[in-house]
Amino acid sequence: MNSDLLDLDAKALLAAATEAERASRLAEVTKLELLSAWAAIHSTDPTEGPDGHIARRVGNILRQVGGEGTPGVQDFCLGEIALARGAGVTATQNMLADVLDLEHRLPLIWAVTRRGECEVWVARKVAKLARHLPADRVHVVDTAVSRMIASEAPGRVLEVAEAKVIEADPDLHDERCEAERRRRYLGLGRTDEYGLRTLIAKLEAGDAVAVDATVHRVAEIIEPLHPDASPDELRAIAFGWLARPAELFTLLLEHAESEAEPELDLDLDDTEPSTPARAYAFPADLLEALRGIDLTPLAPKAVLHVHLHEAALRGTDGVARVEGFGPVTLAQLTELLRGSVVKVQPVKDLSDRVRYTAYEHPESLRDQVHLVTGGDYWPWATSTSRTVDLDHPIPYEHTGHGDTGREPPPEQTGSHNSGPLGRRHHRWKTHAGYTSRQCGEGRYVWLTPHGLGFLVDHTGTRPIHPEKARMIIGAPVGVDIYPA
Repeated sequence: MNSDLLDLDAKALLAAATEAERASRLAEVTKLELLSAWAAIHSTDPTEGPDGHIARRVGNILRQVGGEGTPGVQDFCLGEIALARGAGVTATQNMLADVLDLEHRLPLIWAVTRRGECEVWVARKVAKLARHLPADRVHVVDTAVSRMIASEAPGRVLEVAEAKVIEADPDLHDERCEAERRRRYLGLGRTDEYGLRTLIAKLEAGDAVAVDATVHRVAEIIEPLHPDASPDELRAIAFGWLARPAELFTLLLEHAESEAEPELDLDLDDTEPSTPARAYAFPADLLEALRGIDLTPLAPKAVLHVHLHEAALRGTDGVARVEGFGPVTLAQLTELLRGSVVKVQPVKDLSDRVRYTAYEHPESLRDQVHLVTGGDYWPWATSTSRTVDLDHPIPYEHTGHGDTGREPPPEQTGSHNSGPLGRRHHRWKTHAGYTSRQCGEGRYVWLTPHGLGFLVDHTGTRPIHPEKARMIIGAPVGVDIYPA
C-alpha cells in the first residue's frame, strides 16, 4: 500500500478515488485514440497504384473492421500494433472496430467518453450492439444513449441501447431474429482452474426438452450415490453421463420400467418434466434384446498426451496437462478416463532432433513440434490448436527449382526450424515484413517491420532489445544463438 494514502482523511480519500477513476477512464480513451491514429496512417488502399496487384495477391487489402461508414484499415498493420500493446490480434481488432464506430458513427457518445464521464467499456459495448445498423439509422442510438450514459447505471444504459437498436431499424431486427432462429450450435468454454468447463447449446426445442428429461431421470437414479450434492450439482453430474453412452445406456436399461411406455412431455415452458422422455422409453421386447448387446464399442476413445517429469516416474505427486482440457491432478485424470478405451502409444522423447530435406512437414514432426511449443508461436498468441500451419522460421530455400538444376540444401525442415502459426499470422510473417529465428526447442525470436523485438518460449512472450533480435535473426544458418 502507498503509505502516503494513509495520511489522507476520509474526505480526501473519497476525492482521490473519484480522480483515480476518471484518470483510469481517460487512460482507456488514450488507448483507443492511439489505435485510431494507427489506423489513420494505414488507411490508404494498398491495392491501388502500380504495385497494387502484389498487395492484393498477398492479402494486404483495405479491410473495414468497423460498421458502415467507418474508414478501412490495411490488414497487415493490425499485427504490429497488437504486439506493441502486448495483446492478441483479435482483441486489438475488436478494440479498433469500437473506436472507429464511436468516432464516425456515435460522435455524441464518443464526446462524453472522451471527457471521462462514463465507463469506456459501456461505450464500446453500445458500439458493438449497434455495429450492424446502417449508417443513416445509427444516430437513433447515439442520441438516446449519449443523454444518459454519464448518469445511469451500465445495466440501464445497455437496456436502452438494445431497445434503440431495435427501434432504429425494426425490419432489420426481424431479419436478424429469423436468421438467429436458424442457428444452432454447441459451444465449449475453457477449462477453469478447478477442472470444470461450461457447455452451452442452442438446439430444437423438442430435443432440448428430451435432453433435459433424460438428465432429470439420470439424476433421480444416481441421487442415492451423491447424498450431499445440491440439486444443481446433481443435474450437472447426471449431464456428464451423456458423455459415456455405454454407461448411460446400461444405467437406463437397469432402471427402465418395462410395463409402461410413457410419452414425452412437450410442455416447452415446464422446466421440470412430469414424465420420462422418449430418450429412455423402451418397449418390453426391446429391453430384453438390448440387455444382451455388448456395449463395449460405445465406450469413448481417448487420445491423451501427457508431459512427464522424471520425478513423476519415482512416485512423486504431479500434475498432468491434458490438451483441450488443461492441468489436472492424477485423481482427476483417472476420473476423466473412466470408462474410456485407452490405447497407450509409445513415449516420445522430445529432446530428439528430427531433420528432413523436403519442404513438407511429416505428421511425426508436426506432433513433436506441437508438443514442444504448445501452440501458435506468434508473440502473445492464445491458440493451442493443432489445426495450424507449420512455418519455417528460416525460410525454406527452393534452390532445386528453376534453371539452377541444384537440389535444395539438406535438412531445412525439422524440429530445429519449425514453428506452428495460425493462417493469418503465417501470412503476415511471409508477406508483411516480420522475421523470426528459432534458437532452441520451442524458443523463437521475432523482429517486426518497425523494429520491435520479442522472445517467445515456454515461459511466454517478453520484449527484447531490437539490436539483440537483429543479431540473432541475422546469424549464419547453422549457428545457434540462445538469447538470455
